[in-house]
Amino acid sequence: MAPVAPQVLTWARETAGLSTEEAAKKLGISAKRLAAFEAGEHEPTRQQIAAMAKRYHRPLLAFYLANPPSEAPAPRDFRSLPEQPPPGSEALLNALLRDVLARQRVVKAGLEELEEDNVISAVGSLQIGDGIGVATTKLQNLLGMSRDEFRGMPSVDAAFSRLRSSAEKAGVFVLLMGNLGTHHTDIDVRLFRGFALADNVAPMIVINEKDSRAAWSFTLLHELTHILLGETGVSGYDGRDAVERFCDSAAANFLLAPEELRQIALADSPNLRTLAERISEFSEARNLSRKMVAYNLLREGLITANVYQGLSASFDAERIRRKQEEEKEGGPNYYVVRRHRLGSGLIDTVDRLINAGALTTLKAGLVLGVKPTSVYPLITHGRAAA
Repeated sequence: MAPVAPQVLTWARETAGLSTEEAAKKLGISAKRLAAFEAGEHEPTRQQIAAMAKRYHRPLLAFYLANPPSEAPAPRDFRSLPEQPPPGSEALLNALLRDVLARQRVVKAGLEELEEDNVISAVGSLQIGDGIGVATTKLQNLLGMSRDEFRGMPSVDAAFSRLRSSAEKAGVFVLLMGNLGTHHTDIDVRLFRGFALADNVAPMIVINEKDSRAAWSFTLLHELTHILLGETGVSGYDGRDAVERFCDSAAANFLLAPEELRQIALADSPNLRTLAERISEFSEARNLSRKMVAYNLLREGLITANVYQGLSASFDAERIRRKQEEEKEGGPNYYVVRRHRLGSGLIDTVDRLINAGALTTLKAGLVLGVKPTSVYPLITHGRAAA
């Protein structure tokens, strides 16, 4: 291959959010040596370039471009960020966005090759001026599911699975992703709850799987509202943006009538622990996220901001503890986990595109986030389990 252009090395490092010193430490070389590479004074080895690709979260071929590539427009940021985000977290999120955008482009190209690039009319069919009631009705029509049906599911997992499969039938791919493939790249839910890529042929939603399972349904509905608005963007918790608050309200209204919040006893001014217990009981009976219920109590003026912050911190601490316990207990088969994260909609589409000759195994691996040799086992594992 041709020599690596120094400006490409600098671009890759800077867009990964790393200083020369931070990058050199991750690469196991001196900052002086890395600076020499970027100045064109020395040529990195292939092994060093491969290490850069891994640490900078870029495909290897990007390092052999003559010039830094032009980046796609960044999705709109609807988040209200914590005061001090963890170092490097934004670079990880940007890498995740690039990854999913690349997957979407490959899937869309495959559908176009098969002339199955039918426009999904629901995308962009909603405006904020239509109001929350219209938004909720559109969500119900898109999913073919009512509030009572959601609550009638036996568990939060079953309720989410029903919502997800309905969204996939409507043509929206729903992925669970909270990192770039390893726990070393975990992205805190305070940095992103989810994001929506509002393409009218291959719309995609990503939900941060590091969040509580009870929160996944709300996030899916929130991001689906973004899809209906035709708004690509990244969402967080407690957003202040007008679009974000609209999507929060639409999702909450799908799940919960505001007047129901009055059923949570507050007249006796319960302490934080007692209130958390009452919210938990109320939420579990309806397959809802406790944090969502607490936030809606705040928005309805039924609790103060200080009380909400205390509840939020308590629920977050319990979520983290439960996640850690689950990790210690181990998990199911690798392919079962992968299929759950990717969703049957995406896996079935990739399988069909491969069989039709519109997708190579190499590209299928890119879409599914696995090595080409793992594509067939991943797909057939699902068949065997069916």
